[in-house]
Amino acid sequence: MPALNKERILAEFKEIVALPSHGLRERQVCDLLTAKLRALGFATKEDEAGVALGGDCGNLWAELPASLGYENAPKLLLTAHMDTVEPSSGATVVEKDGVLYSDGTTTLGGDDKAGVVAILEGVRMILEQGLPHGPVQLLFCICEEGGVNGSRCMNKAWLNADAAYALDGEGPPGTVEIGAPGQYKYKIDVLGKKAHGGIEPEKGINAIMIAAKALAAVKHYGRIDEETTCNIGLIAGGVATNVVPDLVSIQGDARSRNDAKLIALKDELVDTIVSAAEKFGGRTKVTVEHKYAPFSVAEDSKTVALVKKACALCGLTAVCRLTGGGSDANFINAYGVPCVILGTGMSNVHTTEEFLRKEDLENSCLLVYSLLRAAVL
Repeated sequence: MPALNKERILAEFKEIVALPSHGLRERQVCDLLTAKLRALGFATKEDEAGVALGGDCGNLWAELPASLGYENAPKLLLTAHMDTVEPSSGATVVEKDGVLYSDGTTTLGGDDKAGVVAILEGVRMILEQGLPHGPVQLLFCICEEGGVNGSRCMNKAWLNADAAYALDGEGPPGTVEIGAPGQYKYKIDVLGKKAHGGIEPEKGINAIMIAAKALAAVKHYGRIDEETTCNIGLIAGGVATNVVPDLVSIQGDARSRNDAKLIALKDELVDTIVSAAEKFGGRTKVTVEHKYAPFSVAEDSKTVALVKKACALCGLTAVCRLTGGGSDANFINAYGVPCVILGTGMSNVHTTEEFLRKEDLENSCLLVYSLLRAAVL
C-alpha cells in the first residue's frame, strides 16, 4: 500500500465540512468539488435534480475514461452525498486523541463528507502514481438527508457502471451493507368539528380524542421483525385549551427489506387508524408516499466480491451486513446498477456529538484506492 498523505486528507476534510451544505443549498460544496475534479482530469456535469426540487444545484456527475488497454475493466461508480443535517454550516473540526469532533455548536458533517473526501483522495492517489484504472464514474448527490430526494430525481440515463459503491455507511471501513429497507411515509389527518370548549362543547367533535382512540387500535409498531419496522413519529393538533379541536395530524413511516411485508404493514396501519377514527365519529384525509424500494445485493455477487478483494488488498476485514436505513443506494439499485453501502466510521450522526476517527477516514481513502486497483488486477 502507498503511504497516505494524512495531512492533505485532514485538511481537505476540514475545508469541505466548513462550507454550508444544508439540503437544497449545496452550491458551494458542488462548486468546490467541480473545481477539484476538473483539476484531476474528470469531465463534470450537473443534472436537473436541483430544478425539480427547488435547490441551488443539481447532482454532480464526473467521468474519467479508462487507462489505455483497460477499457474492458469493470465500470465503477463511487458515490457520496453533499448535504448534511443541520446545524452543520461552518463546522469547525476539533481533534482529540486521534478523533475528530465539531466544536459542539454544529454536527461534524462526516455524514457524508467522510465519503466525499475518501472518493477524492482515493482517486487522487491512483492518478498521482500513474496507475492503470478502468472507467470511473463519480456521483455526488444533493438532498439525501430527509428523504433521499436527490438520487430519486437523478438523471438515471446518465448511470453508466457495472457496480456502484456508496460511501455513506456507519461501521468502520470494511463494513459492507448489502441490503436495505424500502419506506412508505404516511400522514393521516383526523378531522372533527370545532366548537367552544366551555360554552358548547357538545356541538364539537374532538379530533384529539378520536385520534387517541384510533392510535390505541394500532397493534403493530416499533420493531415488527428482523427486517420490518413501523414508527408513529409526529402528532399535532388543537389551537387553544378552550376550543374543541377539529384537526389532528399523525405522521410516521413503515420500513421493510421485504416489499410484500412493507405494503401489507402500510395498508394495515392506515386502515386501522381510518376505520377507528370513523367509528368514533371523525373523518380522515390520508396521504401516503412511497419513498423508495428495498434492495438486496447477493453476497456472492461480483459487486461484493470486488469490495472484498479491495479490503484484502488494503488489510481491512470485509464484513457484510444489512441495514435499517435508506440511502442513495436504494435508487441506484432501483435504476439498474447494483450498489452496496460502505462504512466510513461515522458515529453519532445527526447530532452535535458526531465524531469520526482519523484512522477510519484514512482507511476509507485506502479502500477507494484499493477498489480502483482491484478492478484492474
